[in-house]
Amino acid sequence: MADDDRNGQVNEPSGAERMFGDFAPALVAFTDDVLFGQVWERQELSPKERSLITVASLTTSGNTEQLVYHLGLARDNGATEQELIEAITPLAFYARWPPALSAMAVAKQVFRGSQR
Repeated sequence: MADDDRNGQVNEPSGAERMFGDFAPALVAFTDDVLFGQVWERQELSPKERSLITVASLTTSGNTEQLVYHLGLARDNGATEQELIEAITPLAFYARWPPALSAMAVAKQVFRGSQR
């Protein structure tokens, strides 16, 4: 459900809200308020740096479902497609080949619309 912000403008529901709505309201609140509120808004790292770290973490853990969203967010946060490809590439050596290849397949799909 869209909410009004302090300026009276209508805010679209977050991704967590769209996915889980009133099914898991606590998870939605933690995601929106803590993760994307308090954690992502910290000033010690830029949004681009946080995105690169997140993409690397999702790649090494094999969480390609979340990687789809975070590759797009990383681009919105200023990371180029080439930087994201370069961030994933060495992970094949440091974190295992299969998760890096899976992540690269997701990146190709996100960036080029190609099928895996």
